[in-house]
Order: sequence, then structure tokens, then C-alpha cells
Amino acid sequence: MTGSKTETSSTSGAPRWLSAVVLGFAGLFYAYAIWNAVAHLVSMAQNGLTGVGWVTLLFGVVFPAIVFVFAYAIGRRRNAGELGLVLLAGLGIVAVFWLSLIGYSVLNMSDLVTAAS
Repeated sequence: MTGSKTETSSTSGAPRWLSAVVLGFAGLFYAYAIWNAVAHLVSMAQNGLTGVGWVTLLFGVVFPAIVFVFAYAIGRRRNAGELGLVLLAGLGIVAVFWLSLIGYSVLNMSDLVTAAS
């Protein structure tokens, strides 16, 4: 059916735009996680960071993007609901990682921040 107005995915009857909306909506949450990681990195960098601190906090910035791409790769051939569940599970992983990173950076602040002289 080349003349149809709505494109549908080949495996399901759901329109592709619905999957795109789910992907875009989930992408906003992943972008928020990246934004928070950048803000945390900037606030910690004001005191000066060690090499381990830079690597740890920069990985906190990159990690949500890695999970988003991985979740999209898993769910791209599925219908919109399954894609949403995969992206939601990935967001849960990002949240657990973020809480671990915050806990690590608060408890080990003296290890991550260089001594201000």
C-alpha cells in the first residue's frame, strides 16, 4: 500500500509516528539526566577535581546517552508500547546509576576534589 497516508511499521499495526513520539518523550527525560550530570560536574569542578573525579563525573554525563542509544537499539523494531517499556527500564538504570554517583561523590568528596591551597 504505497498510497496510504499513515506509515505503519512492518511488524505491528501501530503508526511510526507513535513510536517517534514515545522516543522523543523518553529522550527528554534522558536529556534531563544529562543536564543534571553536567550541572553536578560544574558545581564539583568549581572546587577543583582530581583525575579520578573528572573521569567519574564525565562518565556520569555520558552514561545516560549510552543507555538511551542501547535501549533504542533493543526496542527499535518493536511496537510503541514495548519501545516505551525498554526506554523506561533504561531510565531506571540511569536513575540508579545517578543516585550511586551522587552518593559516591558526596562520601568521597575529599578523594575527588583537589586540596584548595
